[in-house]
Amino acid sequence: MATVDEQPVQTPRNGTSDGAHVVRLTIPAKSQYIILCRLALTGFARLRPLPEELLADLKLALTEAASNSVRHAYPDGDGHVEVRYELRGDVLTIEVSDEGGGFDYEHEPVVDGLGEITEGGLGIAIIRSIADELVLGRGADGRGSRLRFVKSLSG
Repeated sequence: MATVDEQPVQTPRNGTSDGAHVVRLTIPAKSQYIILCRLALTGFARLRPLPEELLADLKLALTEAASNSVRHAYPDGDGHVEVRYELRGDVLTIEVSDEGGGFDYEHEPVVDGLGEITEGGLGIAIIRSIADELVLGRGADGRGSRLRFVKSLSG
């Protein structure tokens, strides 16, 4: 079962909202649910109209990120993947996280350079080519993986 949670945005001390929108989607770690991530992005993108080509690129990057979590974090399919969408002005941030195993942080490049693309490494290269910023690391509590990419929508 997938769940969607729209989070309230913190109001700064000056009492004005910064216009940010945040939505979290949690899906079972099964490939057939990745389409929900893409659909949520399409709906979320209605908050700020995007060129079709850019939306298609963002869907591709999201599909690669979610597929990595499904494929590597939970080989038996038991687990959940969380996707967090944040639109703050002209900046879209998408974060995909899981609490499974998978990525070898000791032997794989995390942020710098493409290095040699190995089997299964093409997804990260695709995301890096689409995003303005990419951060890949362990989850907040040290378990699982977290992939966050940022795209400026202002041209």
